[in-house]
Amino acid sequence: MPETEDPSGDLLRRIRGGDESAFEDLYRSQGRVLLACILRIVRNRSLAEEVLQDVFAEVWTRCAGFDPDRGTGRAWLVTLSRRRAVDRVRAVQSQQDRDFAEGVKEVHTDGTDVHTEVVAHMESVRTVTALRELPEDQARAIALAYYQDMSHREISEHLQVPLGTVKSRVRDGMARLRAQLGVDDDA
Repeated sequence: MPETEDPSGDLLRRIRGGDESAFEDLYRSQGRVLLACILRIVRNRSLAEEVLQDVFAEVWTRCAGFDPDRGTGRAWLVTLSRRRAVDRVRAVQSQQDRDFAEGVKEVHTDGTDVHTEVVAHMESVRTVTALRELPEDQARAIALAYYQDMSHREISEHLQVPLGTVKSRVRDGMARLRAQLGVDDDA
């Protein structure tokens, strides 16, 4: 095939030989086109730029995979870009699916019917802020009791402190939370 018919293919052949200037020329001539192709698939500019970087890293290390008898250099680059973009979308989707599944699992394991009202109240921004203002030992005991649904005895074993100490920390911490939140003890 004459060189004028496939400029990208010619650059790929030069890159195969280690020609850095050919690599720069290929990036300048095809970078925008490939970025647009990738962007149509991943729909996120920064992610598309990452994929483009991966594509050109692969071009530099594995351009021997280009076969001029099977198509043009530009077609090979577009195919490579599309494959990398689809792989990235699948990886991102897979991670989102795992995160969602983990979140659903946590929602189903975190609360019990007995503590539903307390857990809902504890999740409010105001309550979380108040919990952070407690001494660490009280906040930790309360978090284990209400978020991990541990009994006082389990908290005692987990923290390796006496049972009475755990009960005092929870009681005193809850009193401080009620005071900080302005909750009436009679309510």
